[in-house]
Amino acid sequence: MGFWDAVLGRSKPARPDLDQLFALPSAAVTLEAGAGFTPTGLGSVCFASVEGGAFDRLQEEVRELLDADTERGGVPVEFSRDEYGYTWLLARQPRDDLAALVSDLHAVNTLLQDAGFGPQLLCSLVGFRDPGGRPLALVYLYKRGTFYPFAPLPGRGEKRDNALELQVRGLLGDDLRVEEDLSRWFPVWGAPGMAG
Repeated sequence: MGFWDAVLGRSKPARPDLDQLFALPSAAVTLEAGAGFTPTGLGSVCFASVEGGAFDRLQEEVRELLDADTERGGVPVEFSRDEYGYTWLLARQPRDDLAALVSDLHAVNTLLQDAGFGPQLLCSLVGFRDPGGRPLALVYLYKRGTFYPFAPLPGRGEKRDNALELQVRGLLGDDLRVEEDLSRWFPVWGAPGMAG
């Protein structure tokens, strides 16, 4: 950052610390002990869509990377687009292997970032459920390097369980870098990885 940038209050955006994703397995233990939520085995990566041959090749590389488990009984990766035009990549692993799911999400994020698509990365999420079937996601914001909980209320349209989100924030404060600015806890209605 130069002198004029400092004087004018401009700053370079921080490079995301993708290794923060590896804190999720220990956070999941805390989440289960404190609130009864367990992983669903589903996780997703969201990024702004980019057209062109380079991106098509990159999608194929991602498929090859994650579909390698298909021969051993895994489920292939799925791509979809939401109503806002964002691309979602859904990855699956056994419910009891959150470390493998996190490794998949980290690998995809790293592949996209290293290929120059880092500015298009928006978030990753990992899905959880409690014994009563309530959904919860832990969402990682790339540009902030922080996590936040997202808890939609089942069957209530686009309404959130704010009390649960705040409870999870309190539980995971020692395990994850939790986003302090609640206005950045964006809803991810219908995101792949929330079901399961």
